[in-house]
Amino acid sequence: MSLQVEKMEKNMAKLTIEVSAEDLDKAMQNAYQKAKGKIAIPGFRKGKAPRKMIEQMYGKGIFLEDAANALIPEHYSKALEECELEIVSQPEIDVVQAEPGKAFIFTAEVAVKPEVTLGDYKGLEVPKSEVEVTDEDVDAEIKKEQEKNSRTVTVEDRGAENGDITTIDFEGFVDGVAFEGGKGTDYPLTLGSGSFIPGFEDQLVGAKAGDHVEVNVTFPEEYQAAELAGKAAVFQCDVKKVEAKELPELDDDFAQDVSEFDTLAEYKEDVKKNLTEKKEKEARAAKENAAVDKAIENAQMEIPDAMVDTQVRQMINDFASRMQSQGLTMEQYFQFTGMTVEKMQEEMKPQALKRIQTRLVLEKIVEVENIQPTEEEVNEEISKMAEMYKMEADKLKELFGDRELEQMKKDMAVQKAVTLVADEAKEA
Repeated sequence: MSLQVEKMEKNMAKLTIEVSAEDLDKAMQNAYQKAKGKIAIPGFRKGKAPRKMIEQMYGKGIFLEDAANALIPEHYSKALEECELEIVSQPEIDVVQAEPGKAFIFTAEVAVKPEVTLGDYKGLEVPKSEVEVTDEDVDAEIKKEQEKNSRTVTVEDRGAENGDITTIDFEGFVDGVAFEGGKGTDYPLTLGSGSFIPGFEDQLVGAKAGDHVEVNVTFPEEYQAAELAGKAAVFQCDVKKVEAKELPELDDDFAQDVSEFDTLAEYKEDVKKNLTEKKEKEARAAKENAAVDKAIENAQMEIPDAMVDTQVRQMINDFASRMQSQGLTMEQYFQFTGMTVEKMQEEMKPQALKRIQTRLVLEKIVEVENIQPTEEEVNEEISKMAEMYKMEADKLKELFGDRELEQMKKDMAVQKAVTLVADEAKEA
């Protein structure tokens, strides 16, 4: 294999990778071995036809595509090891030459890690965050605990209100025709939750169990199902049940049920203490974010679009994993929310860019300040992780490969850089 590296504008590079004709032929032979059992040639038993006979009948390139698909990832990986560039995007592959008997040539266009020129990152001025917990804050927190300990009761003497849970059967129609995905049975819908199309829940307010309600709505213009976008729809709804939350009394018994304290007054004091600690952490995080933002503003770097696109893809994959852990596919999420892949990608770009800028600037500060976590700090971090996973620290450490341990040290160094920038910042 031979490799040529061409540096391009905006931190992009083109790798031209040439694989010998002999290696191409070997890959085609492997493709033949895998595929021959599926190819029938008159006069030969299935799987027994010689490669040359198959190529005469179907063309010399019959095994070329499979060979190329095998060669590209293998030799791209080798090229990454051979070149000295730090690649930060998925490659855009283009096949230049693919002919039997000739060298196989392809290019990979990639983004290269941008160089960062730091500006001021010490002594930066950031807004002062006030840490104050009011009685209203404490009451709101206790209200949440009330909600958690509420019980659901069936409502029969009034119509449904916002906050009530209605159980409904529904079917949607556009121009008198039922549409796919527009039907549900025994569906629990909390009024005011905003989980259905705008205007849907409002029209169920006042309904009682046994009522039939005709709900008229218009799908959003950017609804993910193109055939429904912007169209008026009618949902025929049967309200089967209306339920409301009944909150427990705020007294000493409540405090004993939800906490380790005997009185409501003691419980409130503890809530206030916890809220104060939480707000102090939030204030610290706000100071860190503001200081890092200023450091980014003062730095200079040119981020290639391909790097941002790769970060967006990673963020979408992470989001899909979280949805899956909640039992929801991305297709279902798009259907429920009216979101599309394209819209999600566009909305995530600013956040992706910010993540990249933040990491690059902090890594540069790590380099300039020669920040390294100590062995004691590394062991302490491993102990925290072991406690989280309910494992022994030594056993967890054994599971770490060199790459994982190095990545953890890098992440710790970056966090130390955040601490440095924040500690040096002045609140005004």
